[in-house]
Amino acid sequence: MPMVKNISEVVKNKHHEVVIDLVEAGLKAADPKSTVIRNITVRDNTLAIGGDIFEVKGKVYVIGFGKASIKMGEGVEEALGDLIDSGLLIAPEVPRDVKLKKLRVLRGDHPIPGENTLESTEEVIKFIKGVDSGDLVIVLISGGGSALFEKPIPPISLSDLKELNKLLLKSGADIKEVNTVRKHVSLVKGGKLAELIYPARTVALIVSDVVGDPVKFIASGPTAPDTTTFYDAANVLKHRGLWDAVPESVRMVIERGLRGETPETPKPGHKVFERVINVIVASNVISLKAMEARARQLGYNAMVLTSMMEGEAREVGKFLAGLARHVVSYDEPVRKPAIVLLGGETTVTVKGNGVGGRNQELALSFAIYAEGL
Repeated sequence: MPMVKNISEVVKNKHHEVVIDLVEAGLKAADPKSTVIRNITVRDNTLAIGGDIFEVKGKVYVIGFGKASIKMGEGVEEALGDLIDSGLLIAPEVPRDVKLKKLRVLRGDHPIPGENTLESTEEVIKFIKGVDSGDLVIVLISGGGSALFEKPIPPISLSDLKELNKLLLKSGADIKEVNTVRKHVSLVKGGKLAELIYPARTVALIVSDVVGDPVKFIASGPTAPDTTTFYDAANVLKHRGLWDAVPESVRMVIERGLRGETPETPKPGHKVFERVINVIVASNVISLKAMEARARQLGYNAMVLTSMMEGEAREVGKFLAGLARHVVSYDEPVRKPAIVLLGGETTVTVKGNGVGGRNQELALSFAIYAEGL
């Protein structure tokens, strides 16, 4: 079954067919269920996860949050079966046909955290408090996790948190800047989930949605040591012109952190991370390599130009149009028939009341500058 659901609407010629074929290859390489299964091996009471081997001495629990958490949960259940004691997942929706046996799905809010997110996060925190030092907690992390798993530092209210997220997402800040701020107004991000689970062992299986796969920024790095500080968070808000615009409670929390009155996020070398392993199971570059291989099977000269494309969507679209013109004119950096693959994450600085998103703006920009090609 194809993963792209509206193929008949978008395929108008053979070139479209090739592009959709490549998109399918990329999506299959990042399929949350199969990538999790590929990274777990079970023999008796021994687990091999991401190259590390564990003897199961206590209970195995699962928690997860993100847009892919249900599919990742299905993968964990298929791989581990009855070794799982129980678990909780937070997803944007709770489908009626969920087929999970050991894991229960809670609803969160995305892309802006809401009441559902806060209530579900509280339930997960209570669940974690029941684990013992000999237990293993498998944490499933995927895109959207920052909005779906959250507990703000008092006195930040839900409405203040929503306003902060809206301002950040419209400011043109990249995901690393956004998550630097998020980590310093949260009780569960920036390695603080690992603190809550400790001294039980944590293994995080991660579907990366951040350029370069830095674990500390994916879903705001709940199980990773954090190298950013309150000083960095303040600088992001000031650099993006948001310091005076964010709610007063946000400034209060960050200012307390700057004075050392609020504890920093746990840093590299903290004892909790001796009990933590983070494993990237799917990422942009893995999908790009799968697409490149498929393109060559189809008879094209293919190359992955970068997996770290960033910048304003309209400027990246203009650059890609220039790249396309160069390939057409000079057969460089790859000869025709050519397929050039790029991955990454662009940003948009919203200046009006327009609708759409980064990909649409990039595509429209490309179309304008590649006109007549």
